[in-house]
Amino acid sequence: MEWVTLIIAGLLEIGWAVGIKYSEGFTKLIPSLLTVIGMILSFFFLSISLKTLPLGTAYAIWTGIGAIGTAVLGIVLFQEPRDIARILCILLIVVGIIGLKLTST
Repeated sequence: MEWVTLIIAGLLEIGWAVGIKYSEGFTKLIPSLLTVIGMILSFFFLSISLKTLPLGTAYAIWTGIGAIGTAVLGIVLFQEPRDIARILCILLIVVGIIGLKLTST
């Protein structure tokens, strides 16, 4: 169950990171509120997963999910660069997350 809560926390991190972009510096009310709610929920689910998962592993996976998701959504939603070096770096983060999961007890 702790892995499920960690994945939920990571997905919520993607949501609030993208929400920051849509809030335009917290000048738009609804995107700003949704962003703050996403932040709170993301930290809440991360804290639940930390009850049993090692801190270093959980935090790295949480930030990795967020980094991968925001990078991909940046490409899809905001036409950010999609060059091969950027894609390879995203894949390296994926490999790191998989490695941490496989070596975690």
